[in-house]
Amino acid sequence: MPEFENFNVKTTIDCKQGAVRAVRYNVDGTYCLSCGSDKKIKLWNPASGLLLKTYGGHADEVTDAAGSCDSSYIVSASLDKSIIYWDVSTGAPVRRLRSHAGGVRCVCFNEDSSIAISGGRDNAVMCWDIRTRRLDPVQVMKEARDCITTVATNENRIYAASLDGCVRTYDIRVGELTCDKVGEPITYLAQTLDEQCLVAGCQDSVVRLLDCETGGLLSEYRGHRGDDYHIECGILSNDAHIVTGSSDGDAFVYDLLEGKVLQRIRISDNGGVVHSLATHPKRQEMLFARRRDMYVFSTDLQIEEEQL
Repeated sequence: MPEFENFNVKTTIDCKQGAVRAVRYNVDGTYCLSCGSDKKIKLWNPASGLLLKTYGGHADEVTDAAGSCDSSYIVSASLDKSIIYWDVSTGAPVRRLRSHAGGVRCVCFNEDSSIAISGGRDNAVMCWDIRTRRLDPVQVMKEARDCITTVATNENRIYAASLDGCVRTYDIRVGELTCDKVGEPITYLAQTLDEQCLVAGCQDSVVRLLDCETGGLLSEYRGHRGDDYHIECGILSNDAHIVTGSSDGDAFVYDLLEGKVLQRIRISDNGGVVHSLATHPKRQEMLFARRRDMYVFSTDLQIEEEQL
């Protein structure tokens, strides 16, 4: 088991875009995205805190964004019921996709970034072929009975978490749907890097570890506060530590196997919900969103390595 190193703040960025709704790393973690209530997406260098580009074109708050596998495109979701496919370098919207009947809550790319997958307040999951000029989704899944909060994917499966308390797994190879009932509204879903487990953040202030194959509950993590907020969780790049935001201005790092709190990270002394976060794909580094700020946290060892 890797030795745990405490995380410390490395950079604090005032995003200047109203409330920050989501923070995300690109595929290799060299850049990050912030989604704002000011209807814009901003591209940052997390190491320096430098703003690289602003993407404006949505008509309402931006709720989620994802970078493509070659980092040349971004897909974003908004409460304006649309998904926009952006060219990173020009900042121009390449395509605007509308089919959701309500605000779009989450979006992701498949592994080769040929398909975008979105989930919305209309309880639907939609798959979009963004390489063609086709403007309607190639597939629509409407099994959920409440808002879709997260869509995630790997080579063979699409996972959709919903406030109806279920994780639905769509097996692309055989065309099968499996529904695993957690029983509590799920506010966020993350995959472990080995793709064996799912980390589900639930509205009852518990993070649950689920087995991908059986849907069984492997572990529960308690200590943080959810208080009916949509709080995100994640797993660090070593697959050994789980992290979650909290409604009291803190973030918590848990030991995946033992379930104990390893560190309670004080993001801010004057409160504010730590609702969105992202874990670096390779390093011991994390992003947190609180109010209008984005925070980059890293271990001391990681910071020393970067300075050498």
